[in-house]
Amino acid sequence: MLEQITASVVDWGSGFGLAGLAVVSATEAALQPVPPDLLVIPMSLDSNSEFELLAIFLVATLFSVIGSLGGYAIGLYAGRPAVEKLAKPSLSRKLDELISRYGDAGVFIAAVSPIPYKLLAWMAGAGRMDIRTFISAGIFGRGIRFGMEVLIVGYWGKEFVQMLEEPLFWIVVGVFSVVLFVPLNHWWNDLDRPVDEHPQ
Repeated sequence: MLEQITASVVDWGSGFGLAGLAVVSATEAALQPVPPDLLVIPMSLDSNSEFELLAIFLVATLFSVIGSLGGYAIGLYAGRPAVEKLAKPSLSRKLDELISRYGDAGVFIAAVSPIPYKLLAWMAGAGRMDIRTFISAGIFGRGIRFGMEVLIVGYWGKEFVQMLEEPLFWIVVGVFSVVLFVPLNHWWNDLDRPVDEHPQ
């Protein structure tokens, strides 16, 4: 089901260029599950100029943040009980702890990472997080996320695709992933622990 939705959204967005990217970026940050990265990467790969790359970056970043305001409003007006029905309890607790423990940096972490940004927007709204802080951290975090994608794929796309065909590349990626996964997984799981169980 999710694969069908993803394929439909990507096909639709691809047909409308930057306008499609804007719609997908905004709606993903508020409601729907398809990340704009699935449009950002192929559009960057097919771009013909630095201006096009800049446009892709700006549209994905700005409309993602604009869309997150819709998610913020959902949390603000629907309240925590409604948000907790939309999100899995464990993920809801982790995002709540992320904002509580790290504040501005928590929004930044979610904006950069694969954590669903809309869920953080809902939680931020339900918790009545300062809207200016939420927007600023979102712009910074989403800007880094999409900026890295556009930079790597737009400028080194062909070389990057060739690297994917090299066995050594996947060995390095595998080792690097294991090194990162262990501490990150421990940190992520720790967010779901009660406050009184956190090490002092």
